[in-house]
Parts: sequence; C-alpha cells; structure tokens
Amino acid sequence: MADVSLRGVRKSYGSLEVVHGVDLDIKSGEFVVFVGPSGCGKSTLLRMIAGLEPISGGEISIEGRVVNDIPSPQRGISMVFQSYALYPHMSVYENMAFGLKLAKTPKAEVDQRVREAARILQIEDYLDRMPKALSGGQRQRVAIGRAIVRNPKVFLFDEPLSNLDASLRAQTRIEIAKLHDTLDATMIYVTHDQVEAMTLADRIVVLNAGRIEQVGSPLELYRNPINTFVAGFIASQRMNFLPVTVEGDRLVLPGGKSVASNHPQRGNARTLGIRPEHLVLATPETAQFSGTLSVIEQFGEYALAYVEMPNGDLMTVKLDGAPDLELHQAIHVGLPRDHIHLFDEAGRALR
Repeated sequence: MADVSLRGVRKSYGSLEVVHGVDLDIKSGEFVVFVGPSGCGKSTLLRMIAGLEPISGGEISIEGRVVNDIPSPQRGISMVFQSYALYPHMSVYENMAFGLKLAKTPKAEVDQRVREAARILQIEDYLDRMPKALSGGQRQRVAIGRAIVRNPKVFLFDEPLSNLDASLRAQTRIEIAKLHDTLDATMIYVTHDQVEAMTLADRIVVLNAGRIEQVGSPLELYRNPINTFVAGFIASQRMNFLPVTVEGDRLVLPGGKSVASNHPQRGNARTLGIRPEHLVLATPETAQFSGTLSVIEQFGEYALAYVEMPNGDLMTVKLDGAPDLELHQAIHVGLPRDHIHLFDEAGRALR
C-alpha cells in the first residue's frame, strides 16, 4: 500500500492545456474513482500517475517519493486497461507470469504468486487455457491477476469494465470491490459510469474540462453537490433543474406555481434542483408543476416517467413499482421542500 499525492499537476499538448493544476491526496489503502464525461482528463491523469504520459508541470509522489522522472516500471504500480491486452499465444498462466519472468523472479516464487492470484480471482481452473477460450469477464480477471502478481504499491484501473455486457459489468464490479477488501490496496479507478463510481469508491473525484469540481464520498456528493455540474452528473439519473424567481419566502417556478423555502440564501437562488426519486405525484391543486407524460420506462421495481413541461423541458420522475400510466396523459408533480437544492446564477450550490 502507498499514498499518492498530486501537486499542481498539469498536462499540455502544445498550447492546448488539458489538465489544469490538479491537487489531490490519496490515502494508503483508499479506493478512489475518477469520474467525468469524455474528454475531462481522467484517463490522462491516470496515465500521468502511471508514468505512461509525461507531465507538463507539477509534482506526483508515490509513498512520499517524487516520481516525475522515474520510469513506469520503477514506480511500484500495476495498471489494468480497458482492453485486456493478453498475449493470444500464451496460456492464462503464462500471461500472468510473463512480467515476473522478465524481472527474473525465481521460478518457485512466480508459481506461488500466479496461483495465489488465480485463487483470489477464482480462475484456478483456467490457468492452462488460451485467452480465446475465455469469456470477456474471465479475460478481464486474467488482466487483473497479471497486475496482482506484481505486488504493486498502487493499482490503476482505466475503464476496465467498458467492454463487458451489463450483467458481467455488475458481476466484475463486485469482484473488484471484494478484491480491494482482500488486498487492502491503494486503488485508483477511472470510469464514466456513475453507478461504478457510486458503488466502488471510498471517495469520488469529479473531473470536468481538466479540473477537479469536487472530491468526496459517494453519499457526500449525492447529498451535497457543490454545483449544478456535480448535481447533474452524480447518481444513476441526473438531477432535474428548474429556473426560479424569488418572491419573499417562496420560489416561483415556470408556470407561476411556487414552493416555500426558508433557505437563508434563497434570495440568490436562480435554479432549483431536485432528484427524480424525490418527486411525487400530486393533484392539480397541490402540484408545483404539471406536464404531459412523454415517455415511460418500466423496470419492474420502479419506473422512470419523462414529463414534458409547457416550455418543452423534460423532467424525470422516478416512481416505485409499475404505475399504470398512459402516454400523453397529464402528470401533476409535487416538490417536497426538504429535498430541494438551490443554486445561484453561476451554478454554485447555496449552502
């Protein structure tokens, strides 16, 4: 295990700066997930920690040692890529042992490490198979096993589940979580999938356009997003946003209806946010807004109703069970005041 520290880390390609002075401390044994939209710099940041991408400025330290000019193989890290990158002409055992053999590790130690990693990942029965005889999930476990045998100080994962189907992603996600618990290792994981971030991370680092927007535990980011970007990105369904004007102690919504608020900074409110699971169906008299049911997605245990507002915006309402609703019918929705988030003109959360 090792801690990882980033101080003012920058990355530029010519005059184009893609990572802007990132400061971050990752504690030894912590599972940290970098999450953000495509092009936000999360994979570039991971590759700079790995030593696969030179930094343009700043300082990266692993276990208290500055590694800016230290080659990747000497940084004490192992990386698992989106592609499995297995040698097709080698068996599972040979793939996992290859790096150790290059390092001239004694044969008995190679065998012990490979078999122990196979036991942890439950791929002992596949050691003699060739990669082409494995499923996608099994190949990814071999790639993870190849990282484990090196006994690294830090594990780096670059979107390792992107090539798997939905059921395998869920299964492998559980295996990675169990692996972290078993090894108690420092892990840094990159994904664009909010569900992966929320279910795996001790802390999430939300990146946007090469900058850190917010760092916190999954529940901290869910309950107290720092701005509209984080609020709209974290969680499986994005937060709904409505423009508001303020009249006394009430927030006036599009259409003229309002909701009471005793927020001490409500006078600065320009946007109201509320998550789909916190909206409730109401009567026309008690609703804060009404619209037309445009689309409904039935998932059995819950449904997502997309309500088209008079101005054309879509609001997402998460409903328990399998509600009997018809397309194009009128939907009336209430906003419980205890679940409302308020944001100012710049999109910053009002605390």
